[in-house]
Amino acid sequence: MARRPRDDDDDDFDMPAALRVRTTEQLRIDYAAELPSGRMLCNTVGRGQFPRAYVAAHPEATAVCWFLDIYQRDQTSYNEQSEHDDRIEWVCTPDPPEDPFDLVVWGFGTRGETELVREMLQLGYQRLKDNGRFIAVIDNPEDQWLHAELKKLFPKVTRNPIDRGVIYLCTKPGPLAKVKRYQAEFVFRDGDKLIKAYSRPGVFSHRHIDVGARTLINFMDVKPGQHVLDLGCGSGAVAIAAASRAEGVHVLAVDSNPRALECVHLGATANGLSDIETALDAGGNLIPKGQFDLVLANPPYFSHYKIALLFLQMSHRALKPGGLVHVVTKTPNWFAEKMPMYFQDVGAEQVKEYWVLSGRR
Repeated sequence: MARRPRDDDDDDFDMPAALRVRTTEQLRIDYAAELPSGRMLCNTVGRGQFPRAYVAAHPEATAVCWFLDIYQRDQTSYNEQSEHDDRIEWVCTPDPPEDPFDLVVWGFGTRGETELVREMLQLGYQRLKDNGRFIAVIDNPEDQWLHAELKKLFPKVTRNPIDRGVIYLCTKPGPLAKVKRYQAEFVFRDGDKLIKAYSRPGVFSHRHIDVGARTLINFMDVKPGQHVLDLGCGSGAVAIAAASRAEGVHVLAVDSNPRALECVHLGATANGLSDIETALDAGGNLIPKGQFDLVLANPPYFSHYKIALLFLQMSHRALKPGGLVHVVTKTPNWFAEKMPMYFQDVGAEQVKEYWVLSGRR
């Protein structure tokens, strides 16, 4: 199949011919050997096949594979291990490690979060050594948006369309003249209190309080001295509001995204709250059993209710006998069917377009 003409912005990056005839995923896995060798920073759109292929092809190379989800990190690092895994670091942190890299290889999907992609581009640039190589791969052969974003960072960008995507290749000329700040601060009111919260790209929900979280905050009744669990805490709006409601309230905020926990700590500090703890956890292993009076949950809608079911199971394990769980959702029927398997006195109350379902341990 004839490839499309190459669009050059005068970059002299020499791209192997084999890289021009493969899809995005095949590029990152099958042709890792033809990429520059050295210390690489990357993400993965699978189970770590690309960094494993890269270090296998380059005996002196090392790689850092960066995640914003602890479940994905654990699934990648524990499964399908290879003999070269000792040269790969699997990290789940708010930002990639700051040590300099020879090569950054980011892979993006067409439906990626815009601000997160922009921040990853800037982070990748910052992590590169001067004259380091930057490669960005997207699964949209008609892409123009990513190309334009790269031009904001790099003076020269080579665009190589392939069958089902585009490969962009750049070289870092030196430090950025201006670094953009993507962290956001927002405020919301809970009764007579004005609460300050923080968010970052990749955290639910960025730059504002989610309507479901607002519904949960308005619905919850937090009593002095209670132990409260916020499952899937996101930016921490619910956790911070719960800790602010009464004296002696202890809150554990849990999320699989390390940036979410970073935002919770920022919000706790900004609001003068010292009794909020966090746990980076996707399966409930770090949540104490039978110690909570109240569980608050705003489950995500993807994954065909697998995460929602996990939230119900974790809530059941975490609650004291007689403890209460509140779940906010737009799709109450599934919860109304499943919650009686774990809780007693299950009830539902509609609040505008949302429902809050409650049950007792």
